[in-house]
Amino acid sequence: MSMALVEKTSPVREPRPAGRAARVFRRNRMLVITTAVLAVIVLTVIVLPFFLPSVSATDPVNRLLPPSAAHPLGTDSFGRDVLARLVSGGRASLGLSALITLCAAFTGLVIGLISGFFRAADAVLMRVMDAWMSFPAIILAMALAISLGASIWTELIALTVIFTPFTARVVRSRVLGIAGRAYIGAARVSGMSRWKILVVHVFPNVLPLALVQVVILSAAAMLVDGAMSFLGLGIAPPTPTWGNMIAEGRSYLVQAPWLVIAPGVMIMVCVFLLNLIGSSLRIAVDARARTLSEMQRLRTRRPSGS
Repeated sequence: MSMALVEKTSPVREPRPAGRAARVFRRNRMLVITTAVLAVIVLTVIVLPFFLPSVSATDPVNRLLPPSAAHPLGTDSFGRDVLARLVSGGRASLGLSALITLCAAFTGLVIGLISGFFRAADAVLMRVMDAWMSFPAIILAMALAISLGASIWTELIALTVIFTPFTARVVRSRVLGIAGRAYIGAARVSGMSRWKILVVHVFPNVLPLALVQVVILSAAAMLVDGAMSFLGLGIAPPTPTWGNMIAEGRSYLVQAPWLVIAPGVMIMVCVFLLNLIGSSLRIAVDARARTLSEMQRLRTRRPSGS
């Protein structure tokens, strides 16, 4: 009597990008440090303004004072405390950059999902995205700000418009790769509607990459926001932002360089931290980026004589 061997096979499961990202976050010390530093900066700009002098309190007698115990970052041309304005300006700059990024990421995510999964809509939507991306970002943002008038809402609309195509194309590329997977075909055969497949199976696998794109876009949004504020097309004084603080301090660059150095350093540090965090998270959720990282690591370990 022969016995049939029954091979038990477990169903194939898609790797969980979110779980992989969590593991990389725990193992990557640099990622933990950069995230902690950025979190400290965010908490500082939220909490510290309540304990500092008013950003609008002027003191013409003590104008352009160098850094001291009373004024750690000196005073500006109106005698206002630079540290108070720097922290309050960080709240505006970081908050607006985050809002711009979330709006652009949400719009790009929706467009990318629809374009990648519904081929009939792809030709129209991607041509519109290509048309948006053909214009230089800062020029398009300036044109929209000038035509609509300089304000916080104008800047929000302008930067959302210019950053949406980048997220849309990244998400579309990911959706096209997922749409050909076996489990998507099985879901279609089972009679599941296309919209339900998109929400239940495609969206969860795209979301981690979209979150990484949010971090990367935040750095770009902060740079463009700083440039627009510097040119007078963003939040207008006397409300401080890091960009308009640089614009106000450029006239006193030789006499009081701290007026430009302080906000410039904060923009540079935040953009640097966001880029580091985005690069590390991208390696966690993007297989191609992870492969390139491993190849670069092996190349650096290879002996010079080989």
